[in-house]
Amino acid sequence: MTVVALLSVAPVIEESMASEVAKAVAALDSFDVSYETNPMGTVIEADEIDELMLAATAAHEAVDGDRVSTFLKIDDKRTKDTDAATKVDRVAEELGRKPAGERES
Repeated sequence: MTVVALLSVAPVIEESMASEVAKAVAALDSFDVSYETNPMGTVIEADEIDELMLAATAAHEAVDGDRVSTFLKIDDKRTKDTDAATKVDRVAEELGRKPAGERES
């Protein structure tokens, strides 16, 4: 099974969060997950929910700060093995084109 999630981890600070977000993303490298970072978060894929949860917890704990805000949205479709790329491809099929963010220049 493939579990797909959207993870966003950020310290509650006024200055740039980039260095702390980078720590969260780097923490994912220690786990058996694949991921893609975008401006609003990181899409994570894992074969098992337990591995995904461990990776998300490590990302949260990697961020320094008095207050850290973490958002985790999990898509655990248990009847069919569907990865993130397939989900995007299905939307493209319905649109009849690539989603706007992926248009060729």
